[in-house]
Amino acid sequence: MREMLRVWGRDNSINVQKVLWCCGELGLEHERVDAGGAYGFPEGYEEINPNRLVPAIEEDGFVLWESNAIVRYLAARYGAGTLWPEDTRARARADRWMDWQATALWEHLRPVFWGLVRTPPEERDEAAIEEARRKTAGAWAILERHLEGREEYVEGDALTMADIPLGVSARRWFGLDIERPPMPNLEAWYGRLLEREAFRDCVAGIPLT
Repeated sequence: MREMLRVWGRDNSINVQKVLWCCGELGLEHERVDAGGAYGFPEGYEEINPNRLVPAIEEDGFVLWESNAIVRYLAARYGAGTLWPEDTRARARADRWMDWQATALWEHLRPVFWGLVRTPPEERDEAAIEEARRKTAGAWAILERHLEGREEYVEGDALTMADIPLGVSARRWFGLDIERPPMPNLEAWYGRLLEREAFRDCVAGIPLT
């Protein structure tokens, strides 16, 4: 009998939300344990994740950390043919967007989010936040062009693992009180995510903190 999946991490973390949303789409029962941020880490957590970061998962004695790796694992194990494209090239295309989110996109979006949400107003570097906002808009423009003529999701008519890291990032982009250039394709895609119960429960319904 499979032991219940355990997810370590607080539900307001962008990286934890990737895993929780993935679980929601797959209908995976799991236990979430608060860790990181204001919760700190329980004694011995470094044996689970030596980086002392969240998320991490445990399942039947198997431990894994790094959010995108966890999403890939869960999608491959429980979502073959849905979140995990079975065609090798389709899977590679989904994979690239996951890497792109972790590098090109989040590199610019993170300073905007941290500057406006987790930094007191009197300590903000407004110039740096604005520069990061412009660079983030430039990164989103790449996905905007990619979505042109696509009716549903990032890599086809069905949600795949590609949408998950991008979707949690879009939640921050559209949830911040900032100037955003019009991007109708991106906005329509995000609107489709908001129609998904698991996205609302695990991502959109959680306050940005």
